[in-house]
Amino acid sequence: MTPTKSPESAHPLEQVLFEVKRTIVGQDILLERMAVALIADGHLLVEGVPGLAKTLAVRSLAAAIAGSFQRVQFTPDLVPADLVGTRVYHQHSGEFKTELGPVFANLLLADEINRAPAKVQSALLEVMQEHQVTIGRETFRVPEPFLVMATENPIESEGTYPLPEAQVDRFMMKVVVDYPSQAEEQAIVARALRPPESPQPMVTAEGLIAMRARAREVYVDPAIVDYAVRLVTVTRSPATAGLGELERYVTYGASPRASIALVTGARALAFLRGRDYVLPHDLSELALDVLRHRLVLSYEALADDIDPDTIISRVLGAVRAPDVVLQNR
Repeated sequence: MTPTKSPESAHPLEQVLFEVKRTIVGQDILLERMAVALIADGHLLVEGVPGLAKTLAVRSLAAAIAGSFQRVQFTPDLVPADLVGTRVYHQHSGEFKTELGPVFANLLLADEINRAPAKVQSALLEVMQEHQVTIGRETFRVPEPFLVMATENPIESEGTYPLPEAQVDRFMMKVVVDYPSQAEEQAIVARALRPPESPQPMVTAEGLIAMRARAREVYVDPAIVDYAVRLVTVTRSPATAGLGELERYVTYGASPRASIALVTGARALAFLRGRDYVLPHDLSELALDVLRHRLVLSYEALADDIDPDTIISRVLGAVRAPDVVLQNR
C-alpha cells in the first residue's frame, strides 16, 4: 500500500485542489479539468443541470489561487457593454471615462451563455481569444491568468441562442457534469448544515503564471503529436480507420484547434500529475472533453441516438496509441 501524500508535500496545484475540495464534494473531473485549463491557458464549457455547484467550484478555485472572480448571468436583454465595459459621460467633469466590465477578472463564470444573443456571445469569445478588450480607442488587457468557464443548461431550449460551431470551437474543453452519487449527496447535505468554509489562498497569480512556464518545458514526444493528429483526422474521415459505418453520422469533424488542445491539455495534465513527460494515456483521457463539442453530427445520428461521445469512443478504440519509450526521462 502506497503512503498518502500530505497536502504540504503535494504538487502546488494539488494543494489548490485539496483546498477547493474542502468546500466541494465530488466533481473531481471538473476540478481537474479546471486546473488543466488554467495551466494550458484554455477555457471551459460546462454542461449540467442547475444545482451542481458549478458556481461554487469556480469561486472556490479563485479563492484558492488568490484571484479575482466575477459571475455574469446571461440573459436575452444583455448587451456587449454589460460584459466588457463602456465609456460613461461624467457631467460634473464634462469628460468621458471608461468603466470596465466584469470580464476583467482572473476567473469569469458565464452562466447560461446560450441565453444571450449572438453579439454578446461574440464579445465574450473575442476577449477569450485575444485576452484584451477595445473600448473606444483604448485597449485594455484582462488580468492574467484568465479563465472563462461558461455553462449551458441542457434541460431548457426555450429562449436560448445556441453557440455557433465556429465559436464553440474556441473552448478548449467541454465537461459534462452529472448528478452526484448518493453518498456524495449525503455529504453535500451534511456540509450545508454547517457554516461554510472559505478556501485559503494556496498559490498566487504570479505563482500560477510561473507554473505555466514550467509546464511548457514538459517533454512531448513526436509520437504523441502524431497520435493527436491521427485521432482528430479520423473524426473527419472515420473510414480511414475502418469506421466507414460512422461516415453518415459525422457532418464535420474536429478542427486543427482540437489537435493543439489535445497536446497542450495532455502536457498540462502531465505537469499536474508531477511528470516531466507526456504519456499517450494523458491524451486519450482528455479526448472526450476536447473533442465532444467540436463534432457536428448529421440528422441520421440524431435519429439513431448517436452522440459525439459514442463516436469519439469508437475512434479511440480504432486508432492505435503509440509505444512511447521514455527510459532516459
